Amino acid sequence: VNMPSKTKLHYPVACYQLKLRRNDGQGNFFSEDDRHHFYFLLREGWKRYYHSVHAFCLMRNHVHLVIQVGETPLSQIMQNLSFRYTRYINSRQKRLGHLFQGRYKAILIDKDNYLLELVRYIHCNPVRAKVCENPADYQWSSHNAYLGIQKYPWLTTKVIFSRFDRNESIAKRLYTDFVQARMDEGYRKEFHTGVFENRILGNDRFSDEVFALVDEQRPHRWSYDQLIASLCMIYGIDNKTLLDPGKRQPAAEARAVAALLVQENNHTALTDLGKIFSRDLSALSRAAGRIRERLRNDAELQGKIKTIKINLEQMSKC
Repeated sequence: VNMPSKTKLHYPVACYQLKLRRNDGQGNFFSEDDRHHFYFLLREGWKRYYHSVHAFCLMRNHVHLVIQVGETPLSQIMQNLSFRYTRYINSRQKRLGHLFQGRYKAILIDKDNYLLELVRYIHCNPVRAKVCENPADYQWSSHNAYLGIQKYPWLTTKVIFSRFDRNESIAKRLYTDFVQARMDEGYRKEFHTGVFENRILGNDRFSDEVFALVDEQRPHRWSYDQLIASLCMIYGIDNKTLLDPGKRQPAAEARAVAALLVQENNHTALTDLGKIFSRDLSALSRAAGRIRERLRNDAELQGKIKTIKINLEQMSKC
C-alpha cells in the first residue's frame, strides 16, 4: 500500500483521516465475521505500532479511519492492515489479487481545529448514505463506543471527550448533543480533499509547520553494511559470527534486532536482509515479532536498540 506519489508527510503524533476503498466498487465485507476480523486487525496494528485510533466507520464498500501515529509511519501501518485483510478475504472468498488495488486516501489533519467535527462527520456517514436515521442505529462505527454502548480497547475516546469536559459522564452527554445538532449535515468537500495539495486539512500556518516538522524528521539513509557494523559493535561479535547458521546467542538476537530495524524503515527491505543473512523471510519476520514483544518489558534490549539507532544516524551522516 502506498501513499500518493508526493513526499509522504510523516512525523510523530501526526493525525490522519483515511479512506480505504475497493477500486472496482465492490464490497469490502461479505459477512459480520469479516467486519469483526477487520476489528481484530485494527487491534493487532494498534498493539504493534503504538498508534491511536480516534474514530472508524465500516461501510459496505469503503472504510473511514482517523489514526494518530507514533514513531511508525502511516504507510507501514496501512500496508500491514491492507495486506493481512486482503489475505484473509482471498482465503475466505477463494479469490486472487489485491482487494484495495494498493491505494488509500490519506489527509493529514490539524487535529486542534478539525478533529472534533471530523469525528462527528465520520459517525454520521451512515445517515448521509441513508443506511439509517441515527448514527446510534449503525453497528459498525465507533459512535456507540463514544456513547458507552460498545467497547474497543484499541479505540481512543479521551481526546474527543477532553474537548467537552474533564468529567467523562458530562463529556459523553455533551458529545451526544454535539452529534445530534448536526446529524443531517451534508457532504463536506474539505473532509475528502483537504485544503492544501489535496493532502492537508488545515490553514497555511499549519501547512508550514507540517513541512518544517517533516523536514526535521526526515531520516538519514543507513546501509546494510552500517547496520551490520553497528550490531557487531553492540553485541561484541564479528561479521562471521553474525552470519553463521544456527541459533546461538548473541548472534541470533542481533539478527532479530536487524530484522526489526529493517521492518521499521521505508528504505530497507526484509527480503534483502534475508539474502545477506541467508535466512528465510518468514523466519526473520517471526524473529522481529518476538523482539517487538520483548521490547515492552526489557529495558536492556530497549537500551541496545536505542544505541544502535544513534550509531546508524551518526554513520549515515558521515
